[in-house]
Amino acid sequence: MTTAGPSPGSAGGERAVGDYPPIVVLFGGPSAEHDVSIVSGTAIAEALRADGFGVQPVLIDLDGTWWWLPPDHARGGRAPAAYDDGATLAVAGPFSVGQALDRLAATDPAPVVFIALHGPYGEDGVVQGLLESIDVAYTGAGVAASALGMDKALFKRVVRGLGLPVADWREITSTRWASDRAGVLAELEAFATANGDARLMIKPARLGSSIGMAIAHVAAERGPALDEALRFDTLALAERYLPHARELEVAVLGNAGALEEYGPGEVISGREFYDYTAKYTPGLSETSAHAELEPGQRALARKLARDAYRAIGAEGFARVDFLASGGRLFVSEINTIPGFTPISLFPTMPAEGGYTFAGVCRRVVDLALERHAGRVSRRLRVEDLPR
Repeated sequence: MTTAGPSPGSAGGERAVGDYPPIVVLFGGPSAEHDVSIVSGTAIAEALRADGFGVQPVLIDLDGTWWWLPPDHARGGRAPAAYDDGATLAVAGPFSVGQALDRLAATDPAPVVFIALHGPYGEDGVVQGLLESIDVAYTGAGVAASALGMDKALFKRVVRGLGLPVADWREITSTRWASDRAGVLAELEAFATANGDARLMIKPARLGSSIGMAIAHVAAERGPALDEALRFDTLALAERYLPHARELEVAVLGNAGALEEYGPGEVISGREFYDYTAKYTPGLSETSAHAELEPGQRALARKLARDAYRAIGAEGFARVDFLASGGRLFVSEINTIPGFTPISLFPTMPAEGGYTFAGVCRRVVDLALERHAGRVSRRLRVEDLPR
């Protein structure tokens, strides 16, 4: 089911801005996607503040230390490097993880946390588990769905097991690569030969923004590509290369019930593939919130996005990415905390449903409050135990 429309309130009907709890926006984080997260998080905080919400921006630095920034903080064109030293921007901090959680737990009224962290720590279930431990509402997928969505190998196994189309791949652990480089390369040669194309896409299994990702055009490039991917993770993927593939994206909003799907949008890379440079260099690539597709393909992309979203138990919001090649659609990956940068497609595709950028942010907060209100209480009494 697909529904559309501007942000309904989490309790049915429109919730007045003054009725929302404080919104804490987390960004930065100890991952290679730190800089992208700063752009996303500050954009989210500024959009919600401009709509009248009470917002508290919180920077997490590369060491995992938390800093409370001024409530009216605006990036104002600062480069992400300006956030390298939280002390120059913060009004409170530094806080260890434990101290930060204590501070959040003591906030009255209890806040809702908007997680704008990309990559490991923020998108893989770690910070979600921390917030679960203090019973604070937070945006997006829960612990298990976040972990599945972040791990491209596990995600592919799950969705292929349910019959969704994915490109063939092989998995290489850092341990195996270190001990048997010749054996790994021989397997990849056989894999590429069976696919009829020497090219392979090689990437870290648990990272985003195309960091550590490369096309190995010939056999001699596979070893260096694996070395680079395994700088960022202990597991790498080598995927079958899909020639002339179009890169499509579908935005999904919703919890366990009705879902809203928007798109597909399309990315036209200014480089050989949509790598980090192509993604974040202004003007290098082009995006369209409405890809030119046959109606049947458009409907199929939305259905597959819905299926992938439900397969991992995603909630709140996500972006599902596809490759279209040879008349077929392949599910590529799911991003449970997609980008909210000026060039990100996720927050622009829902415009077809009447959403502004701030409206998407508000809807994500509504869904977080809805999910939190419907959860089973973890506050047990002695008499609740099965004794």
